[in-house]
Amino acid sequence: MEPIKHVESIIVPLDNKNVDTDQIISKEFLKRIERTGFGQYLFYHWRYNEDGTLNEDFVLNDPKFAGASILVSDENFGCGSSREHAPWAILDYGFRVVMAPSFADIFYNNCFKNGILPIKLPQDVINDYLTRGKDGLTLAVDLVSQTITDSDGAIVNFTIDEYSRNMLLEGLDEIGLTIQYEDAISAYENRPKPY
Repeated sequence: MEPIKHVESIIVPLDNKNVDTDQIISKEFLKRIERTGFGQYLFYHWRYNEDGTLNEDFVLNDPKFAGASILVSDENFGCGSSREHAPWAILDYGFRVVMAPSFADIFYNNCFKNGILPIKLPQDVINDYLTRGKDGLTLAVDLVSQTITDSDGAIVNFTIDEYSRNMLLEGLDEIGLTIQYEDAISAYENRPKPY
């Protein structure tokens, strides 16, 4: 995984509550066997009209948000089924940070395992970001200091548990963490057996 230390970007203000994983990545796109290529299907049924044309009213289709790597949404983001494809689609589209007042637990944990920083913030802070984000708001997220600085210089603190924070800072998933102990594991496996 790619480490996360500092992400600075215009935000995409997705002003929706209870965004579930089927909205993030619809079931018909779950047939792929690799983790890549899901970004093109992110929010597919919101991004496109039934006839396949672009839904110009959907925030992700606004050209001013092109290339954004921070997604801000409302409460209970990532609810619904536990499909890991949802964070895969978010990451593959280009988002490294997702902010909301609350997340579904499984989705929240899957973000850390896939190199996405999910940040829980108070509702009033999210409301402010969503409102200001419609006109274009740039945020600088620093995982080292656990701060978010907006374009006016205002700073908001956030907290991530130390284990998850270190995993993201180092760019490690659980397999990568285990591989760091490969020599110790091999030494244990090759030790003289007592029988």
